Amino acid sequence: MLFLKKIGCYLSINETAFFNVDLYTILTNKDAKGNKRAIISMVKGTMADVVIKTLHKMPLKQRKKVMDMVANMGLIVKKSFANATLVIDRFHIQKLALDALQEIRIKHRWEALDGSFSKVVCELK
Repeated sequence: MLFLKKIGCYLSINETAFFNVDLYTILTNKDAKGNKRAIISMVKGTMADVVIKTLHKMPLKQRKKVMDMVANMGLIVKKSFANATLVIDRFHIQKLALDALQEIRIKHRWEALDGSFSKVVCELK
């Protein structure tokens, strides 16, 4: 779905899952501040070609807005909003930092488990 009359000066694009089942790509008007006029487009899935096809129904003049930091939206934004400005918000900075920390934690956990497993094997011999 696409609501061309709702387009404002500042847009955001993101993906969301309803009931943890289906992913949707949602384009919103940031000036609407979350009220009922905020959603401009909702496309089932996050496949770039499907989302781009829907967003290209918007006039080019209106497709020069803002993007979300999510990496998988890069192609969609590049093809649909050529003059977009990248906005990095606190949520995505925190998520990237926590993901990196989790990766390090898991690595150290596996190293500790491998060390204790080797010790048990040596004791059994």
